[in-house]
Amino acid sequence: MDASPALGLILPPDLAPERMLPAARAAEAAGVDELWLWEDCFAESGVAPAAAILAATGVMRVGIGLLPVPLRNVGLAAMEIATIERMFPGRFMPGIGHGVLDWMGQAGVRAASPLTLLREYATALRALLAGDEVSVDGRYVQLDRVQLRWRLDAAPPVLMGAERPKTLALAGELGDGVILVGDRGPEGTREALGIIGEARAAAGADRPFEVVQFGEIRADASVAQVRELAAAYGEAGATRVPLLAMDAEGKPDAGDGILQLAETIGAAIR
Repeated sequence: MDASPALGLILPPDLAPERMLPAARAAEAAGVDELWLWEDCFAESGVAPAAAILAATGVMRVGIGLLPVPLRNVGLAAMEIATIERMFPGRFMPGIGHGVLDWMGQAGVRAASPLTLLREYATALRALLAGDEVSVDGRYVQLDRVQLRWRLDAAPPVLMGAERPKTLALAGELGDGVILVGDRGPEGTREALGIIGEARAAAGADRPFEVVQFGEIRADASVAQVRELAAAYGEAGATRVPLLAMDAEGKPDAGDGILQLAETIGAAIR
């Protein structure tokens, strides 16, 4: 496996919205190639800051890991993704997933079968982004002759967040990549990719597949420590390793630690 995955920086929803653009500009100036966000109920959306960061930076890529599918009609999600992709070609990496089920319940959109919803949603989303006219009458997804007006020359990869075996297998079957979160360590990455690999083989999937492994590291980590963590995940099969700055108490750093880690990641990339 490639031991040199792409490094990125995570801007967590603990960071106030008005601080995101200065942090993104500082990260790009430090040499960081990509930023990752996620939607955290009920803090910040993923689409709005992603679009703003793409507009405020030059060549930086922005990923969302992830957008909870119960919160968003698939037609709206396709429009949002296609619009951003046309405005910033090749710089957007959207991810979809179940979301935190308790939060989905608070919002009144919790599905009785999250796996069925994700399957229907991912299938429809990929077809819409491919420019197809889609009609479907599923358990959760219903579309009647829906087709994007502004089509894409090349759709961005549809990444799927996954933790448990059935969702990992679904990501392998239907996704262009997987987003792995949590402190699973390199061995956990290998185990997840074993499940995904079996599902891809069973489905006959041979398209390129991204493996985005979120990692956690102290904000004051050294360049050597950043490279060591990235290499360990790379050897386990990760193609991208976005890093979350942690403070001394083991919590996400929403202060200057983010900028400190950005400088370190930039140095590690160089």
